[in-house]
Formats: sequence, C-alpha cells, structure tokens
Amino acid sequence: MTAAPPRADTQTIKRVVIAGGGTAGWVAAAALSKHLGPLLDIVLVESDEIGTVGVGEATIPPIQAFNALLGIDERAFVAATNGTFKLGIEFVDWRRTGHCYFHPFGTYGHDFGAIPFEAIWQRMRQQGRAEPLDAYALATLAARANRFTTPRPGNTPLGHIGYAYHFDAGLYARFLRGRAEAQGVVRHEGRVAQVERRAEPSRIEAIVMEHGTRIAGDLFIDCSGFRAELIGKALGAPFQSVQDQLFTDRALACKIGYDRADAPIESFTIATAHAAGWTWDIALEGARGIGCVYSSAHMTDDRAAEVLQRYIGHDRFTARTIPFESGYRTQQWIGNCVAVGLSGGFLEPLESTGVVLVEAAVAMIGELFPHTGPIDAPARRFNTLMAARYDRIITFLKLHYCLSRREEPFWRDNAAPDSIPEALRDLLDQWRYRPPNRFDFLIDVESFAYFNYQYILYGMDFPTDLAAGRGDFPDGAAAERMFARIRRFGERAVADLPTNRALLHDINAGRTLR
Repeated sequence: MTAAPPRADTQTIKRVVIAGGGTAGWVAAAALSKHLGPLLDIVLVESDEIGTVGVGEATIPPIQAFNALLGIDERAFVAATNGTFKLGIEFVDWRRTGHCYFHPFGTYGHDFGAIPFEAIWQRMRQQGRAEPLDAYALATLAARANRFTTPRPGNTPLGHIGYAYHFDAGLYARFLRGRAEAQGVVRHEGRVAQVERRAEPSRIEAIVMEHGTRIAGDLFIDCSGFRAELIGKALGAPFQSVQDQLFTDRALACKIGYDRADAPIESFTIATAHAAGWTWDIALEGARGIGCVYSSAHMTDDRAAEVLQRYIGHDRFTARTIPFESGYRTQQWIGNCVAVGLSGGFLEPLESTGVVLVEAAVAMIGELFPHTGPIDAPARRFNTLMAARYDRIITFLKLHYCLSRREEPFWRDNAAPDSIPEALRDLLDQWRYRPPNRFDFLIDVESFAYFNYQYILYGMDFPTDLAAGRGDFPDGAAAERMFARIRRFGERAVADLPTNRALLHDINAGRTLR
C-alpha cells in the first residue's frame, strides 16, 4: 500500500523563534522552555534599545497559578520585581463624585442553606439592613487596614483569601529571562529588519536582524508589542478596534517616590474617575506608579496633564505619553506565526488584564502545540478561544463605564446603548431580576468570575428586583446575625495580620513569610 502524501499544512516543529522580549516574550520563553524545552530549540530576539514603560504592572489572581506552573518561589519573585501584594481595586468617583466601592479578589460570605448569599444580601440591602457587598469579603477588610498574608491552611477565612501582585514589569521580564536562559533559551540582541516568507504566503521562513544575522525557525511567536512585526506587518492580520465601546485611547504615566520611608503601602490598585477617564495608582515596594487614562476625543493632552498633576499634588515628575487603541487581531495565529501580548491585542488597563492575556495565550500554545501534523487546526482553535476571551473582557470593562451616573460627555457617551456590546445589554436585562451566576459564563474563556461582576454591578448600585422570590428568604433577624458573624470573623482575622510594609520588609530581608 502506498503511504498517503503529507498534508500541505503539516510540519515538524523543532525550533521556536520568539520575536521580542519584555513580559510577553520572556513569559513565553520561560513557560515553553520549562515544559517543552527538551523537545525544542528556543531562540529569543530582542533589542535593549526598545525600552518599557516601567511605571508598575498590576495583575489579577491567575498569575499565582501561572507562576506556580513555572516553579517560581513567591518570595523570590516579589523581592526581585519590587513587588507588592494586591487584594483588589478601589473605585473612586465612578458612579458619581464622592462615591466609592471596592472590587476585592475572592468570594464573599457564605450561602444560607440552599439560598445563595447574594440573594439574601440583595433582600436585606433593599431594606437597609446590610452593608455594601464588598464589606463581606475578607480581601476588602484586609485592604482597608493595609494588612496582608498569604492563604493559610484550614477552613478559615484566611484559607480562601484571593490576591495578585503589583510589580515592575521590566524587573519581571529580567527575572524570567534568568530562568529561561538557565533552561536553555538562547537570546540574540538586535532588531528585526526583514521577515522571509516561504512559498505559502502564511508561512515564515526566517527573520533577518539589522546586523545581518539570519534566524530560521519552524514556529514564530510575535512578542514585538504594538509594532506587531510578524503577525501585523509581515502577515497582515486584521486588527478589530473596539474604540466605539472602550473610548479611552491615551495615558500619561509616571513613577514617584513615597513621601516618607514608613509610608503605608496599599495592597490594592486605586482607580479614580475623572471627567474623561480615570487615574491609576499602584503601590510598588519603593515607589508608586501613577497614570492618567483618558479619551482624546473628550480631553486634551494639556488638560490630562493637569488632572495628573492635581492627583499627585505637585509637578515634580516626568510623565510619558502612551497612545493606544483598544482592540485585538481576529487572527492571532496565522500559519506558523502566533501573536502573544500587545502584538495580538490591547485592552485599556482597567482591571489589569495585560498579563493574564499573555498567560492565557502561552498556556494555550503549550496545550495545543503542534509538534507534528497539521498546524492550521490548533491555529483555528487558538483564534476562536482568544477572540472569545477578548470579547468577554471587553464586556467586563464596559460594565464599569456604562453604569455611571456622572454627567460629563465622556460618561454620558459611555451610557449610550449603542456603545454597549449586545451581549452585555442582554445580561443587564437579565440581571435586573436575578444576580449574575456561574451559568452566565464560559469558564474556558473567562478571566473574571460571576462574583467579580457582582462586585461591579452592586458597587455601582445596580438595581436587581428579587421581589417575586421574597418568600424563599429566611427571616431578617437570622440574616442580620449571619452578616454580623461574617464581619466579626473577618475583622478578627485581619487584626492579627502584619502590615504590608512589614511583610515586604521580611521578604526583602530574606526572612520567612509570616
């Protein structure tokens, strides 16, 4: 019997070339070399001339699992990156000026028999007999007290605390570089000058550096940032803008020192709304990363600079302007080239999704890796899942804006129905009569859980009418006792925790985590 000829889209992948460093490039290099290194020859190309913003990176809890997958010791990671712990995000002035709520990581309270906690809370809140939803999350209580600890074993409140990190992205890339190179990754210094294509238009043969070095490969990972040297410039992958839904398109970013050496270090990101966007405030171990995000259609650059200066309280800083467009490439894997990080897409920095999108892409590349056989099949699957993930994050980000009752044009435009994704409009219609639940979300493409949506909805005072089911609720006195008990347990647990600054001092001094 004559063997069937190999398919045109079939190849054996032995050499992976990563174009670009930074967080995306070195995450990809560290992860692939850790889990596929013995099977692959991995090369990374980057230029020291291409700098990073370096004003602080915020993350969400999935980074814990990803770091653990790489075998990273948490204390070493925090110390190496000027890192701090993050328990959530405080939203100031988003619903209206003077209004504030907290989006904590992790869940809240506990159910009352078969009745979900949020249903009891809704009923009691409407009667004025319950505090805001975030008050029943341990992460909120710890954040407000500027205290923190990693989860402790056992069925206690401290066993379920959710957290992430703030860190210097440049130092994180350097940290991962050390691990990747120790695992066999070879780094080449320089810029990409040319991309050589194969006979098939969607296949890359090699990249050629400015100094003439030619680097061939079987699979190319584009981590070249907004430049998108491979996936965009060479292969022409289309970019789908969502600027009509997420209006912000510029940021002014800077880093400033603390006023005094013993200043508190917040274990949360502060997001403060202004007339045409918001400011971020990220606490690092030795400084604060601060930025003003805004819509250039609603605010001038000069006015944004004034907003940033007013927030900081002085003008003794240098800010970098970062233009961006929210959106993503609908085809992030074409032929033998796959985009990771900014080359594949970018969504404004609210809710800190930059790193989780990198992690999700790299994890999928590892799971779908086409060592041999057809390469187009995993590419199609990757594109479907990444597009869905971006769409879900867009829905979550838009939720923060469209519920505002601020009167400035930027905020009125965000509340306009035609700027709200159809999927979100449908969910909001349902959530007027029931809280978000796990059946609203597809776990494989979600970056946020149903309780994350609840914190935003009810932090922004979204009304959910549960009157039709009021007969299913326990009596109010029992509910009040439960709420008080949850708060009391949480407050006792937090009271024994070290301050963030004391904990970080121990970590950076090499002492054991308490």
